[in-house]
Amino acid sequence: MHLDRSRNVKTIFSAFVVASALTIPAAVPATAAPSSSTQAAADSIDATCKRKNSKYIVKKYHRGPGVYTLRCGTKTWGWKHIKRRHGWNNTMDKRIRAAIWSGKPNGRGGFSTYAPACPPKEKFRTIIGTPAGTNDLLTAYTVTTGYAAKC
Repeated sequence: MHLDRSRNVKTIFSAFVVASALTIPAAVPATAAPSSSTQAAADSIDATCKRKNSKYIVKKYHRGPGVYTLRCGTKTWGWKHIKRRHGWNNTMDKRIRAAIWSGKPNGRGGFSTYAPACPPKEKFRTIIGTPAGTNDLLTAYTVTTGYAAKC
């Protein structure tokens, strides 16, 4: 009986590990140049947001079982804000996905990615929480300053 239960737990755990590995986003070099399909995607989101209201969801990002949404937004939050203030391209989308998927909580309600340095230097930040919802992406941007604490 104990052996069968142990095998079942191992089988379930193995299936979970395989499923998790299949959903991890691929790494993207920071120097990836925007392609014409990236521009088409941005144009598509732009066209959608011109027809829809600020609360319309244009993208979904996942962290474990949690879902974080990017809404059309306004000039102060969401996709319109990110496009206007920080630029939108394939690299931005992938950095947002990576920060939400595997970044560390940053104390601003979002997640950040860090450069492997001593001390770790924050590279990219997302901030979550908008007037439309608590799991919505307010903004996302590359962090250009950091503190010089010692290890």
